[in-house]
Amino acid sequence: MNFYLGIDVGTGSARAGLFDERGRMAASAAQPIRLWKPAPDQVEQSSDDIWRACGRATRAALRKAGLKAAAIKGIGFDATCSLVALDASDRPVSVSVTGRAEQNVMVWMDHRAIPQAARINRTRHPVLRYVGGVISPEMQTPKLLWLKETLPATWRRTARFFDLPDFLTYRATGDDTRSLCSVVCKWTYLGQRGMDGAGWDAGYFRKIGLGDLAEEKFRRIGQKVRPMGEPIGQGLTRRAARELGLLPGTPVGGSIIDAHAGGLGLLGARLDGKAPTPATLSRRLALIGGTSSCHMAVSAGPRFIRGIWGPYYSAMIPGLWLTEGGQSATGALIDHILFSHPMAGPLQAEAKRAGCTLYEWLNQRLAELAKTEKKTHPAALTHDLHLQPDFHGNRSPRADPTLKGIVAGLTLSATADDLARQYLAAIQAVAYGTRHIVEEMNRQGYAIDTLFVCGGGTKNPVFLREHADITGCRLVLPKEPEAVLLGAAVLGAVASGRHATVLEAMRAMNAVGRLIAPARGPVRRYHDAKYRVYHRLHDDFLAYRRLMAQV
Repeated sequence: MNFYLGIDVGTGSARAGLFDERGRMAASAAQPIRLWKPAPDQVEQSSDDIWRACGRATRAALRKAGLKAAAIKGIGFDATCSLVALDASDRPVSVSVTGRAEQNVMVWMDHRAIPQAARINRTRHPVLRYVGGVISPEMQTPKLLWLKETLPATWRRTARFFDLPDFLTYRATGDDTRSLCSVVCKWTYLGQRGMDGAGWDAGYFRKIGLGDLAEEKFRRIGQKVRPMGEPIGQGLTRRAARELGLLPGTPVGGSIIDAHAGGLGLLGARLDGKAPTPATLSRRLALIGGTSSCHMAVSAGPRFIRGIWGPYYSAMIPGLWLTEGGQSATGALIDHILFSHPMAGPLQAEAKRAGCTLYEWLNQRLAELAKTEKKTHPAALTHDLHLQPDFHGNRSPRADPTLKGIVAGLTLSATADDLARQYLAAIQAVAYGTRHIVEEMNRQGYAIDTLFVCGGGTKNPVFLREHADITGCRLVLPKEPEAVLLGAAVLGAVASGRHATVLEAMRAMNAVGRLIAPARGPVRRYHDAKYRVYHRLHDDFLAYRRLMAQV
């Protein structure tokens, strides 16, 4: 039997998954990767450390599956949209104020380029229409501008700036091909203009202060741009094959951003007995959760939605336009609320003694509280507790990285039950953010009524229940829960020649697991009221900001 390898590099680890031709996982393994935070809003990694972790994870997955290298017929890579700097000899170039060469990756969540993003947005250049009208400091041109202005030696020395997914295919094959996904979604490349450099807008780069990249004909950021899944170069080099434990020449597909890989691992499944078509896909949204969350939807034509990234041509499923919403802190927000509470430590110890996780302990306590207090539904436990979730700014649809979070309804109590309610309020706030994104998409032509969900939240029944009830959408959990890894493997299957198109591979390798229907009646009315509070908290925060601007 043939197998395909998906390698996923997230914020905290590199993972490898082996899948057969029907999308069934044979084995997976993970290795941690290091993170530095040298200053506020600055987050860095090492490309060498990341590549070593990819090798360790791949070799471990092969051992667990009992597979020989020859069984692997294709490889796909996905990663966070982080910025990598290499010199002309492919050595790391520091992007850090510390000057340490190993810290050569500016992580996606790094917000040091907020001032540069604000200046770019003031230009109102037409290119910005294709990023929801507002560029984010999480994208690459603000980060490049920060490097040029703040670390000019790094700017001059760097021979290649990569999005992390494209670094991985370069390291694997020695071929400097950039993925259409990466350059369209994070570098302002206009995919509808064509491949191989045709989509770069030289006027934009000159306007924002990066004209030297245009003068170089975009050599440092990508002159060869190809679709996801297309075979890169001659496959694995001998060196890369040795480091990964695979065979030289194994086909490598054009890469993809991690959240977008989740879309490839979810949206191709048959639902209600029907395979997806471009028309039915407009009713589906892929919700990929983790430290942050991404909301991916596709359409036959472009849809311009203020504050929501895109429309991006062929950036996830070739030939279709991608619209991408997102929340900068979701899992990170829930963890922050939990572990900053004084009861977190004692409750973790209690949960361990009970043989469960802290999340499972809190879920059980919420169910007990709802019965004790005779609530008509557990969500009502937050009746007087409200949370506005923009602790790390708002990616979509408000598109304001300077926003802050709000918690309203606190008391002098700090018990385990208080922590349980705050935990529930945080989950609900994340779900209200998703509802906001879905509503904005539907106002502009989508008809989203089904969320295909993957990520850590799918293991949490409270997270799932609140998302279904708050959005009013049916939730679909995939048969293969590691949808991001599967999406990367889809690209490996396409690169191998097993499937002619990405959508064909998705249909063959995606499958539905479980469905969750939203509650109606009193639960819906409760969340409608809380959703109005969600918007009011934002309005109040802006009012506070206006008052303080007078000082």
